[in-house]
Amino acid sequence: MRIGIDLGGSKIEGVALARDGSVAGALRVPTPQHDYPGTIAAVAQVVAALEAETGVTASVGIGAPGSASRTTDARGNRLWQGANATWINDRPFEADLAAALAREVRVANDANCFTVSEAADGAAAGAAVVFGVIIGTGVGGGLVVDGRPITGRHGIAGEWGHVPLPWARADEFPGEVNFCGHYGTIETWVAAKALERDYLARGGSALRATDIAEAAGSDPVAAAAFDDYVERLARGLAMVVNILDPDCIVLGGGASRIAALYDRLPARIAAYAFTSAFDTPVVPGLHGDASGVRGAAQLWP
Repeated sequence: MRIGIDLGGSKIEGVALARDGSVAGALRVPTPQHDYPGTIAAVAQVVAALEAETGVTASVGIGAPGSASRTTDARGNRLWQGANATWINDRPFEADLAAALAREVRVANDANCFTVSEAADGAAAGAAVVFGVIIGTGVGGGLVVDGRPITGRHGIAGEWGHVPLPWARADEFPGEVNFCGHYGTIETWVAAKALERDYLARGGSALRATDIAEAAGSDPVAAAAFDDYVERLARGLAMVVNILDPDCIVLGGGASRIAALYDRLPARIAAYAFTSAFDTPVVPGLHGDASGVRGAAQLWP
C-alpha cells in the first residue's frame, strides 16, 4: 500500500493506493493556515486515518508547493523554500514530517507529482517532454522528460510562475507584489485569484474564477476579464514553449476545470510561439484532483 498526500494552500488531500493503482481510501481536510506545527500534525492525522481505514502501514509520499533548498539547519536537515504556503518555508519540512510519522517519507514539489502522474498514465501518456501546470491558489509547474521529473540544481526547475509576465503591456506594470517579493510575476496574473481580483476591480461581484468564466458568455464585464486572463496565461505558456518546446502541456488545479481555456489557448499561444506551426496539445489532467496525490504516492516504487 502507498499513501500519497497533496498539501495545498487551502486543503490537504490524501489517498491510499493499492499496488494495482486502485484507490483503497481517500480523505481531504483543510490546511491549517499559517500554522506550521498544525500543518505537520494534520498530515500525520490524514495518514493515520487512511492506515486505520485500510488496516495497512504504508509508504508515504508527499507533494507540496516549493522544494527542498540547498540550505540546511544545524542538524543537516534541508530547509524548505518557495512555497506559497509560506509558513513551511525555512523549516526542515521533510525531516519534521518523518519525525511526526515515525518513518522515512519522500517529499517532492506538488507540480512535479502532478506532471509525473499525468505523464505516466494520464493525459500526457506517451509524450516524451511534458510540462504540467497547476493553477490554483498559486501557479506551479513541473517538467517530466521520458517519465522522469527534472528538478534542477536548486530544485526549482519548472517554476514558471516566478518570472515576469512576458510581453507585458504598459497597463500591466508594475503589477501586484507576489509572496516572493517581486512584482508582476506570472503567478500574480494567472492564479485563480488574479481573475477574481480583476473581475471585481472592473465592477463585478465577488465570484470564483470558474464562475466568472462561465458568466463570460452573458456578462460583458466577465467576458473582458476572462479574455485578458486567457491572453496572459497564453503569453506565459508561450514563453515555456519557446524554452522547452514540450510535446504536451497538461493543466491541473481549480482553473483547469474551465473548459473554454482549451478552446482559446492554442491560438493565443501560437501568436507568441517562435514557430510557424504551433500544434502542442494543451489538455486537462486526466486524473483531475487525484493526479497530485497519485504522483505523490508514486514517489515510492
